[in-house]
Amino acid sequence: MEKLQSHTIHPVFPLLLFLLQFTSLHLLSSAYDLPDKYFINCGSNENVNDISRNFTGDENSGSLSSGSFFFRKPGTAVKDSNQSGNTSTLYYTARIFSEQSSYAFETEDVTTTYLVRLHFFAFSSPTDLSTAVFDVSASGFLLLHNFTAKNSGNLPLIKEFFLTTRTAKFRIYFTPKESSFAFVNAIEVFPAPPVNFSFDGANRVGRDYKIPSSSVLQTIYRINVGGAKIEPAGDTVWRNWDTDESYLRTKDTATTSQFYSDRPLYQSEDSEYAAPDLVYQTAKEMNTNRSRLSNITWSFDVNKTAGHLVRAHFCDIISISLNVLWFNMYINSNFSQEIGSYFYVTQLAAPFTIDYVVGSYDSGVMNISIGPSNTTTEKNAFLNGLEILEIMDGLAFNPKENDQSKISIPIVVGSALGGFALLSILVGGFFLFRRRRQPKPAEHSSWGHLPAHGGGSSHSRVTELTINGSPVPNLILGLKISFAEIQLATKNFNPKVLLGRGGFGNVYKGTLLNGTKVAVKRSSPGSGQGLPEFQTEIMVLSKIRHRHLVSLIGYCDERSEMILVYEFMEKGTLRDHIYSPDLPRLTWKQRLEICIGAASGLHYLHKGSSRGIIHRDVKSTNILLDENHVAKVADFGLSKSSPLEETHVSTNVKGTLGYLDPEYFRSQQLTEKSDVYSFGVVLLEVLCARPVIDNLLPRDQMNLAEWAMKCKHKGLLEEIVDPFIKGQINPNSLRKFSETAEKCLQEDGSLRPAMSDVIWDLEYALQLQQTAVPREPHEDSTAMDSSAFILPDVRRVPSIESTFERDDTAVVSGDFSSSTASEVFSQLNIDNAR
Repeated sequence: MEKLQSHTIHPVFPLLLFLLQFTSLHLLSSAYDLPDKYFINCGSNENVNDISRNFTGDENSGSLSSGSFFFRKPGTAVKDSNQSGNTSTLYYTARIFSEQSSYAFETEDVTTTYLVRLHFFAFSSPTDLSTAVFDVSASGFLLLHNFTAKNSGNLPLIKEFFLTTRTAKFRIYFTPKESSFAFVNAIEVFPAPPVNFSFDGANRVGRDYKIPSSSVLQTIYRINVGGAKIEPAGDTVWRNWDTDESYLRTKDTATTSQFYSDRPLYQSEDSEYAAPDLVYQTAKEMNTNRSRLSNITWSFDVNKTAGHLVRAHFCDIISISLNVLWFNMYINSNFSQEIGSYFYVTQLAAPFTIDYVVGSYDSGVMNISIGPSNTTTEKNAFLNGLEILEIMDGLAFNPKENDQSKISIPIVVGSALGGFALLSILVGGFFLFRRRRQPKPAEHSSWGHLPAHGGGSSHSRVTELTINGSPVPNLILGLKISFAEIQLATKNFNPKVLLGRGGFGNVYKGTLLNGTKVAVKRSSPGSGQGLPEFQTEIMVLSKIRHRHLVSLIGYCDERSEMILVYEFMEKGTLRDHIYSPDLPRLTWKQRLEICIGAASGLHYLHKGSSRGIIHRDVKSTNILLDENHVAKVADFGLSKSSPLEETHVSTNVKGTLGYLDPEYFRSQQLTEKSDVYSFGVVLLEVLCARPVIDNLLPRDQMNLAEWAMKCKHKGLLEEIVDPFIKGQINPNSLRKFSETAEKCLQEDGSLRPAMSDVIWDLEYALQLQQTAVPREPHEDSTAMDSSAFILPDVRRVPSIESTFERDDTAVVSGDFSSSTASEVFSQLNIDNAR
């Protein structure tokens, strides 16, 4: 490990910090700053500084300079009669409620994930706090039910939750049960760091478990594996990390590893918030000195009726190189995954996390194990940290309250502004009604001139940068859509019109005032993309139009929102049609036509403008299909302009695992051929109908590109073709298609074809498919002898390249119905070709 280099964390650019409000997690997650609100010292008029947090006495409600909070039906303040020095002064007071009461916090009216901590300590007082029984709810979610704060260790109880909400006032309700009462010592409410807990990318353990549509995550365990207990002072956002010793089933199966010489080599600024440095500088690894190697197992008591989200933290501090150690991780003995750092990070001592959604089990015990893999000679395994969060599905009724009884200066001002906002909405509604009677084409609508909705700044972040950092031309403002209009189009983001979730956020189906159906992509908290991707998408799509590229209708960046509005693609993603059992399976001819369309869109990006564009995230989820199964390439948030003179762009590696060009990954030099490689992976995905990375398969089959090429070289490619289309494919069409994919996947980017050549080859494969159709299984063997068909010797026509250029250039001038590359075949002499 002596060879590991130190890692320097670059400071965040100050202007970016000024532009981004920390309360909006769906902006750049790297702009997250430590919060200064809300930290409440309950039952007191004194402020308490506790581990660089200033807890404001709740009797000083409305006193925060950065916002205000207040409580309703304040109950009674009580003090600890002993005031033991063993606890923080934060636990010297509490507030008791004999009837339902609430704290309300002024927040941004945007979708935000909050971290909520509730502190309870049953100190000595005339009222025995340990006898309290009560419920706690927040913004429509039940957090604690029939809760009592008894703690045998005479230590404070801290309950921690992650919940996503959109409200101008975040409320926490305390509801006593029957003749009992409720109490609380301290409250923390602040936007969560970009830890990005997400169900979408998590591995599923227990196939029958259905994730609740509305849920809250409650932290149950947070473990520093192999290390000491970490107090809140040692964590960026004041989390507690326990040691793992008490959870180990057999202690002599593991040894402790430590690496304190350097900070972990974080791959992104976001990952620094996942866990403290100390978690990644220690680990448990297998005890190789035992006569017989055994898996390391940790056991945890969990709610047997609930699902859980498990996050495993890894940082390879024990290997001598990145790609020598592979090992297995097991959950409840019925799920295993082979893990290698190579798939997640680019260097040793670089942290990464893997998430699992674990269904409920009757035993109420969750066992997590690591052990050696049979695919490597290195027999070891390691783990740095664990988090287990319960997935809570409990909705709570929030009573309506008359806030006029609560007076504070910030709230009075807010009420006045609210009246003005209401008037603005009414005026805006009048104009919207007028517009409804006079619809305009979507491409030419003047949405940017509508009155702004709400109190957000009228300054547009989109005017600040381009794809290369230069100012954006003002004409883009003509695409701007007001937030009010988007709310109308999506019925206020009704879950019933939710189409899906992606890395950027939720996608909704909407209908504009002129009747145009659109897809509305709204950034969400903890998404993997941020402001630069948002700006890049607008810059790219505002300048290009092509039949095989998704069109941008407009955007909205009011009130810290980042919303993109596209033409609606009726059939969804190509990935959906490859894998979903609920959708009709695509025929081989349809798949070929979709691949040709997508290749045409990419070819236009590369060559159809004065300065080409590299997509950088070509994959099956970014190829959409309209009602006629016409393919259109989408999602340009990671795109880069090609250099004017150089052959490549030097850039940080971005993309999607499995589709990523290995040459780009190694050299960090991006070229158009990187898109070609990714498209080659898509071709194999279309052919084989299996994920590009499948961790449940043996190691040699895990990566689709590697596995398919091995099968092709052994003459076994037909064995891994999607069974649904295996009987449809003409052997010559399959041969040409697989050759095309193989050329795209060349290790040396200079040997890969241009997209124009890929189109030509795919069109050729389509013609071969249509020239002779294989017999169906039930047909007589004498009816057709497709195997007798000989692949024609067709030479490349010199003018083909220019044909594509003319086709794409015509699109720039406004021809939105460009012809496909099938015109090429008018120059070929193939019998029975169209």
